[in-house]
Amino acid sequence: MQADIRALDETAKESTRPVELDQTRVGRLSRMDAMQGQQMAKEGERRRQKQLQKIKSALQRIDDNDFGYCSVCDEEIDIRRLELDPSNNRCITCAE
Repeated sequence: MQADIRALDETAKESTRPVELDQTRVGRLSRMDAMQGQQMAKEGERRRQKQLQKIKSALQRIDDNDFGYCSVCDEEIDIRRLELDPSNNRCITCAE
């Protein structure tokens, strides 16, 4: 599992490399498109990092025998909620 997480992290780094803007080669709109693409890649990386942190936290909760319990009220998290997203750390009541 840890190897899979590291592989995903490496893939994410590859997809967010800075876009080179060759001022002599591309026009104004092309530069704007490249900058927009770069911004979208950065936002995608931010979301991936956030999800990766949630996964690491879930794995830690498994190791600590706390997985499946709400981090706020200590009640069990509904299995359907965990099946939808195993990284959820709050029951539906506390998540709202």
